[in-house]
Amino acid sequence: MLTKAKAETLERADREQPATVLLRLDDVRKEYVSEGQPVRALDGVTLEVARGEFVALVGRSGCGKSTLLNLAGAMDFPTSGRVLLEGVATSKLDDQRLTELRREKVGFIFQSFQLLHTLSVAENVELPLLLAGVSGARERALERLAWVEMAELARRLPHQLSGGQMQRVAIARALVHGPRVVLADEPTGNLDTTTGDVILRLLKRIAREQETAILMATHSLEAAGLSDRVVRMRDGVIEEIVHQ
Repeated sequence: MLTKAKAETLERADREQPATVLLRLDDVRKEYVSEGQPVRALDGVTLEVARGEFVALVGRSGCGKSTLLNLAGAMDFPTSGRVLLEGVATSKLDDQRLTELRREKVGFIFQSFQLLHTLSVAENVELPLLLAGVSGARERALERLAWVEMAELARRLPHQLSGGQMQRVAIARALVHGPRVVLADEPTGNLDTTTGDVILRLLKRIAREQETAILMATHSLEAAGLSDRVVRMRDGVIEEIVHQ
């Protein structure tokens, strides 16, 4: 049970956390039930990602990377501990505020791009803004496409693009609403090495120039090599953090 004194301590800690920290996991544990038995996917993970920082999560399948990303994006919630986005604990929000937080604060980039193939490049990028009722969606979409050097292909359909071009479009879509945190799940998994390297350098540039916190899950140590920090995970815990 959360006492008044404990609640005041947590609120004070939230206010005192550095302004540059956009994402914070505080002693996070996550348990699932599989075949009637509890399975601990995360076991006491504490991690901070600051504005302008590009952090890579690495480890074998099942180590907890995807679970951590889901918690960081408020798509799931910890069994214990806290996940804070700009100082706001995700587990304290109701459905409406969670929807607003995901829509306004978080951008997602996936391995499979997840573009709608019946929509043009520009339409894919502007879609999140249209769903949110934001005016000037097309102009903002074209601005983001220009930022990832894809504006000239705005009228094309996804099937007319290469894998690297589709991932650039997916990045533009993730950035179109100006998120504070971008979560990337194996963003180079379906790309060749050269194209993947271009995408990773683009993500690092985004972190710097847009002052966005980027958290990327990857199996590839080579991909992680371009990040600012490598967080090595194993069996639901952080085994090592390497600054680069």
